[in-house]
Amino acid sequence: MAFEDELRRRRRLGDVGAFASSETLNSYVSETWAATHAVTLSVRTARRYAGLYDVHIGPHLGELKLVELTPEVIARWQADRVAGGAGRVALLDAIMLLGAILQRAAESGRISRNPARLVRKVARPPRREVRPLAPVTVEGLRGVSAPRDAALLSVLAYAGLRPQEALGLCWAHVRERTLLIERAVSLGVIGETKTRAHRTVRLLAPLREDLLEWRLRSGRPRDTALVFPGPQGGPWSKTTYDNWRKRAFARACKAIELEGARPYDLRHSFASLLLHEGRSVTYVARQLGHDARLTLGTYGHVIDELDDEPRVSAEGAIQAARRAACVSGVSSAVRLMHRDGALNARNPAVAGRLGDGRSRTRTWDLFLIREAL
Repeated sequence: MAFEDELRRRRRLGDVGAFASSETLNSYVSETWAATHAVTLSVRTARRYAGLYDVHIGPHLGELKLVELTPEVIARWQADRVAGGAGRVALLDAIMLLGAILQRAAESGRISRNPARLVRKVARPPRREVRPLAPVTVEGLRGVSAPRDAALLSVLAYAGLRPQEALGLCWAHVRERTLLIERAVSLGVIGETKTRAHRTVRLLAPLREDLLEWRLRSGRPRDTALVFPGPQGGPWSKTTYDNWRKRAFARACKAIELEGARPYDLRHSFASLLLHEGRSVTYVARQLGHDARLTLGTYGHVIDELDDEPRVSAEGAIQAARRAACVSGVSSAVRLMHRDGALNARNPAVAGRLGDGRSRTRTWDLFLIREAL
């Protein structure tokens, strides 16, 4: 506060330059930016920013004065970080953070302009195309999972929730036709969703049945109880989620010979189910809780794949996968989708459309179970 008061006094006197030029980036961040701006961030974002600053920014630029942070200095810092092997994504996040800090400094009169705006940023690495898991694969994962985990997988795959949103659900959010998404779990604390917006998600009939079964197994908990409580009945901590992902989810993937899958991939499965129904990009975006442009950019290749395909309802696709599991057994049905050699022997025409035979590689796999049978 003393610095701010003196800065305002000198600004009135027209003598700001010499006073402000002595402040370093580290002192500005610790004494002003963190106290006035960082406190408005979520706990998760604040930790992410702190990690970026401590690794990429502070050790290299922190002792420089704000007025010494010219576009040339920032560009050289960026080049040195790239040469030093820093990850492109993390570095881009660090540049954005530095730009946000310097923008606040410019707005308060400490520097005349934001030098980070004049720096040409390093190119972002190519993004991997999303590869949705087919309903038959999801059912395979569910078939080898404990009841709680099977219900959680259903919520992720058949409602498209982010894992943090699924863990923030309470039973009052499970309605007759929709799920109400208004909170998420972050670092063991229930708070706002990633976009800070509330939405409703269509509740597919198979998912409604799965949640009803899980509620009965859970002893009919009250409406205020979490659908997926942690070990002590409260929200999952980061450690709890990491352990579930590395152990329960990884074991299920290994059991059905599925490689490289992440829990977040199940969200893409829901988007593909909706697109195969013929739903618009706007509808899918609203269901997923993000911008239509992001939906188009993320799932454009899926839309192209499905352009001439017959429309199939999401509920019908899930029910077909479950019938297949009942008829042939979950493990054999899933292995059939993952071994193109076996599939080639049974149906060469279908195998020609599969590419490399892995269910995560082609959008058609969402509905191949009927052909494979």
